[in-house]
Parts: sequence; C-alpha cells; structure tokens
Amino acid sequence: MSPFTGSTPATGEWQHIRVTRDEGVATVTLARPDKLNALTFGAYADLRDLLAELSRDRSVRALVLSGEGRGFCSGGDVDEIIGETMSMNTSELLDFNRMTGQVVRALRECPFPVVAAVHGVAAGAGAVLALAADFRVADPSARFAFLFTRVGLSGGDMGAAYLLPRVVGLGHATRILMLGEPVRAPEAERIGLISELTDEGEAQSAAAALARRLADGPALALAQTKALLTAELDMPLAAAVEMDANTQALLMNSADYAEFHAAFTEKRAPKWQGR
Repeated sequence: MSPFTGSTPATGEWQHIRVTRDEGVATVTLARPDKLNALTFGAYADLRDLLAELSRDRSVRALVLSGEGRGFCSGGDVDEIIGETMSMNTSELLDFNRMTGQVVRALRECPFPVVAAVHGVAAGAGAVLALAADFRVADPSARFAFLFTRVGLSGGDMGAAYLLPRVVGLGHATRILMLGEPVRAPEAERIGLISELTDEGEAQSAAAALARRLADGPALALAQTKALLTAELDMPLAAAVEMDANTQALLMNSADYAEFHAAFTEKRAPKWQGR
C-alpha cells in the first residue's frame, strides 16, 4: 500500500477498538467482553481504516489481533448488525458486505504480518478475521465456528470460501463451511487452522512474542514474502517464478541484504533496517 497521505490527519482515537503500540508492534483488541467482542458497524469500519493508516505509516512491523475477556470474537452483533440488516435495502446490504470484505482484504494486503491471538470462541466474522491473519496462535479453549449457513447465509462470507480451502484443503473447508460445526483446538491444529497451540491462557503472550520476533526481523523481506504468498495463490508456476525473480532482484539491492553479508562477515547478528 502506498505510504503517501493526503490532507486527512491520522486518527487520534479509535472509538470501537483498542489500539496500542510498542516499538513496532501494534496490538488491536476487540474490547466488548460483555458481548463476547461481537462486531458492530463501527468496529468493522475502524478495523478497515486502522489497517489502511498503519499500512501507510510504515512504523508498524507486526500486528497482534486479540479479544478481551472470555473469547476472541463471537461474530456480528445480533442486535446491532443482524437486526439492523432486516430493514436494509439491497444497496445498503451490498455496502455493508463490501465493507466486511474490505477488512479481510486489508488484513491480507497490509505490509506487515498479522498474528491472531485466539482463545475461546471465534465465530462467524470472528472466525474469518482469525483466518485472514498470517498466524493463528491459540490455546486449548479456542474453537472456530463458521456459522453462516446456520443463519441461512452462504458459508462463503468475507472471503472464507477463498481463504479456508487454501489453509486446510478443500475437503475440510467444504465440511466446515457447509455444516457450520465448531472446530475445536485439537482438530484445528491437526488440519493446519492453528499455527501454534499454546498452554491454557498463554495465547496472548505467545502471540505477542511471535509479533516481537517478526517486528525485530527483516521487515522488507517479510512484507514481500506476505505479498507473494497472497499474489501467487492464483498464478501459474511460470508467472510465480518470474514474480519471485523480480522480487529477489529488487531485494538484492536492499540495505538489509547488504547488512546480512556484513554481519555474516563480521560474525555478528544483523541489524535489520527494513529498507
């Protein structure tokens, strides 16, 4: 995403999510614990706009997405979203659904790794937000439930039918999206939906540690790796190999590549600059 900004200043305060920063690591917390962090229109919009701002900012090198209280996220708020959609016309519904998809695209396209810290329920849109992250760090209480068919909607909401088969395979994705049954932590780890399974109550700290490791690494190389992983999903091999060659040629001119060689020669750890 372009780092250039226009006249609009950076947002000083986010009303629907909690955002903190610590030396290159941003932590975004869904903070409605009394509602199991159910999403509202405002929360979706804040996530969409925050990810765009952080992508332009370039000071954030990793992001942790987490939920406060008993679970990660129970999906869209039944009253504030599902109830409201009952009175919307087709144009308004399309605007809403496009906005939710924009959040998923922003998670996939932002130039830094995203780590979801999952405990308890990740249901509906909450499951898709976790799915869109680059890493899912979860404890044994985690359960993922893609519930869309249970409410009479397509299981392919917010890009789930695109992303889930690429993470767990078409067979597992078909079962999960069609039946809407919860996938608990042991199965989620077995089929590859969980990147790291922690001890009880340790998902947040493990996700923070992973984000710190990523933030301290070669940011430019990680950003390009993420971009290639997304771009090459639908490419033939010849096009993917050509894109890899172009990317490596550019990175071989980077300061970080030269720094690795200098550090190796001097027998020290590299000091990554992200450029």
